[in-house]
Amino acid sequence: MIGRLNHVAIVVPDLAAGTAVYRDTLGGTVSEPQALPEHGVTVVFVELPNTKIELLEVLGENSPVAPFLERNPSGGIHHVCYEVEDIITARDKLKSEGARVLGDGEPKTGAHGKPVLFLHPKDFCGTLVELEQV
Repeated sequence: MIGRLNHVAIVVPDLAAGTAVYRDTLGGTVSEPQALPEHGVTVVFVELPNTKIELLEVLGENSPVAPFLERNPSGGIHHVCYEVEDIITARDKLKSEGARVLGDGEPKTGAHGKPVLFLHPKDFCGTLVELEQV
């Protein structure tokens, strides 16, 4: 069901500083910041030959990554994102097998303009999983 690893998301306390680490220290190609108020984050993507790193910064009072940053003030890995061909089919199959879909269970538009869903970390070896339709 899952396809390629689309990205690994890292929450950072300061997006400009995180961008500098990946761009200047590691020599990565980093996108321009993109504010996603509907998701409560500002993001940049670091392009790698085989995947991407997504750096996330809190945006707004109700950001879903704010509690993560409170527990991990230096930031850290937040989730992994896998590609799926059909997000509704994937969701329905996973739910039928007991997996919990976060939120209202309906896909939302993600940073790449494609439908995404998040799956409960307790159902996936302690890892928050994002599915993105390709």
